[in-house]
This record gives sequence, structure tokens and C-alpha cells, in this order.
Amino acid sequence: MHELDTELDRLQALIAAAGPETRYRHEPQLRRLIARLREEDRAVPAHLKALHATLLSEAIEAEFDNMPV
Repeated sequence: MHELDTELDRLQALIAAAGPETRYRHEPQLRRLIARLREEDRAVPAHLKALHATLLSEAIEAEFDNMPV
């Protein structure tokens, strides 16, 4: 198995194990790994794109939750 695939599997396991209130913190690392896939001219699987979109949405939501009212 390719090193990048191993890193992606490890990160997906971390995200799955993280609570919904903190898993968005893994978004930057997932973004970097997706960029590495593209740099290697490899297709980004749909489930990784969907996971990234979800984490990005959760990160934006968390930012608004922390805004003073």
C-alpha cells in the first residue's frame, strides 16, 4: 500500500473516532492529503471529497458558535 493511502486511512479512522464537536479540526490535514493526491495525479475518491466538505461545513459552523452575541 502506498504511504499516502496509509496516511489517509489513519486520518479517516481518527476522524471517525473523534466527537462531532471536534472532528472538524482534522480538516486542514485532510485538505493537505487531498492536495497530495492531486499532485500525484491520482483521483480523489468521492467519499473523501464528501468528508472534506462535511468537515469544512462543521469548521464554519464551529466558528459561528464561538462568536459573541
